[in-house]
Amino acid sequence: MTSHEPPASDRDGLHVVDHGPSRWFLLADGDALLLDVHCSHSAFDYSVLVELTDSERTGLERGGRAYLDDLAQRIHHSAPAARGSTSPYRDRDLTRGRSGDVVDAVRRWRAAGAQDG
Repeated sequence: MTSHEPPASDRDGLHVVDHGPSRWFLLADGDALLLDVHCSHSAFDYSVLVELTDSERTGLERGGRAYLDDLAQRIHHSAPAARGSTSPYRDRDLTRGRSGDVVDAVRRWRAAGAQDG
């Protein structure tokens, strides 16, 4: 188990594993790792939620939080929600179906004493 994997007792249900303040949340849902990235383009703010691929999981194992910072930056700069976007993350975005779950997981994480910053 890496430092980015939740303990076995916490693997049921979506929960926050790590975060980059004001940039991203890494969440786990069973064996799946999901990255919720805050994107901001002028007055247009939105989130993009993607499940990490095998190669991204390898990047996380090797590079840790620095890798997630870089991946979040790549997602942000690809502007997946922009009209006509050709972002490779656009079709991977799970936000529509999971945004409520993510909000609930972050609320539980914060209620347990975690802080952004």
